[in-house]
Amino acid sequence: MTQALPPVSTRDEWEERVSKMRLPEAAYVAGHPVEAVSGETFANFSPTTGNIVNHVAAADAADVDRAVAAARAAFVQGDWANSSPGDRKKVLLRLAGLIRENAEELALLESLDMGKPISDALNVDVPAAAGVWQWHAEAIDKIYDEIAPTGRGDLALVRREPLGVVAAVVPWNFPLDMAAWKCAPALAAGNSVVLKPAEQSPLSALRLAELATEAGVPDGVLNVLPGFGETAGQALGRHPDVDCLAFTGSTEVGKYFLSYSAESNAKPVWLELGGKSPNLVFADAESLDEVAAKTAFGIFYNQGEVCSANSRLLVHRSVKDELLERLVEQAAAMAPGHPLDPDTTMGALVSREHTDRVMEFVESGRKTARLVVGGERLTLSSDCYVTPTIFDDVSNDQEIARDEIFGPVLSVISFDDEAEAVRIANDTRFGLAASVWTSDLSRALRVSEQLKVGTVSVNTVDALSPMTPFGGFKQSGVGRDLSLHSFDKYTALKTTWICY
Repeated sequence: MTQALPPVSTRDEWEERVSKMRLPEAAYVAGHPVEAVSGETFANFSPTTGNIVNHVAAADAADVDRAVAAARAAFVQGDWANSSPGDRKKVLLRLAGLIRENAEELALLESLDMGKPISDALNVDVPAAAGVWQWHAEAIDKIYDEIAPTGRGDLALVRREPLGVVAAVVPWNFPLDMAAWKCAPALAAGNSVVLKPAEQSPLSALRLAELATEAGVPDGVLNVLPGFGETAGQALGRHPDVDCLAFTGSTEVGKYFLSYSAESNAKPVWLELGGKSPNLVFADAESLDEVAAKTAFGIFYNQGEVCSANSRLLVHRSVKDELLERLVEQAAAMAPGHPLDPDTTMGALVSREHTDRVMEFVESGRKTARLVVGGERLTLSSDCYVTPTIFDDVSNDQEIARDEIFGPVLSVISFDDEAEAVRIANDTRFGLAASVWTSDLSRALRVSEQLKVGTVSVNTVDALSPMTPFGGFKQSGVGRDLSLHSFDKYTALKTTWICY
């Protein structure tokens, strides 16, 4: 059984815990940790220090074959797929409980892998992941099948059935949460899953697999393959015995998965992709202090490594300067710090390579817009730290306003009227999320209807809950995570027509 450890409250205590931790290294297939078929491993770096924290099994096509076979065998055997929704619910509720019991360990794995502040990982990410597992577990025995309204002498039953083997490929920015978003509804519906975490953040997914076994998930129902997108990811996308693939990540890679499906078995591919979310602030916004605080959160939280980050601030010209003053104060209060310091609100970016990319955007912005604050790369415990950065006088056709930076960089764009604000907001290939600040209810509804995005948050940013669907329009993807609609991705409707 899992042993609870004493609570941790200081950086020194967290670092001591790191020195004593067992870090997962093996892939997880058929209920057991296994080496890669090739025996190969890859170095797992921590952006907090830039050092290697451990070496992890490098899964490739042979490992995908093995994991898919294990998942298929478990599905056919039916111990999970054919169990009642109530029985699956009990197991997944136990898993949610184990995630909560092991919260400090899981939070530390998240922080080590991606440089996330330990306070965010412990108080936000891990509880949110447990909540997603619990919500979908509670939902599955409350979804009813249908009887079609046929005439006398006919009975048409419409049942929702699991697809079989689901591949889930998740990103590095919220490793445990994104795994929950995909795996919780897929498993609750009765599928078997092969989960591939990003190569930058394999640890929490591997620990999750161990906890799933401890909770009672049968062997082979949840398999985890650490590895690279070019090998393990592509092999999952092309595998003829994968019935469905769900992916969260960049638009570029999402398009690859569509092509892999077309070139193999035409499996459905559900994509949650990039964003360049607009944050529209009208002159009648009730409190600029609140707008500034939430705007800073919307772009600087998680180091800006959020697909729905409000990275374009569209603000009415009459209040722009006043709001910008407040934003500069907010940015100054969010200086990067060591991720294992509980007082840190902004940690390291995920890797040196990604930090290089973010700084290339910063340099582009210096040439085309006015740098208000930030724009610095810091060397603290590593060189993966970037200060909160704000550019003003940005045009929506500039690179920093059109491309997803995935870092703490905000572009400020002025507008003069509502129509212009909506036009600028929609002038993007993305359509994931948006925010609208106004005290006029009619305007809030009118603008929300016109924005081509999956979620509009009014007088807040990034509103999110397991109760509501999350996903985008345009090149931000297709399909929805969370809510009852998430089950649509992992089930198929079967009609049985009986004449009597």
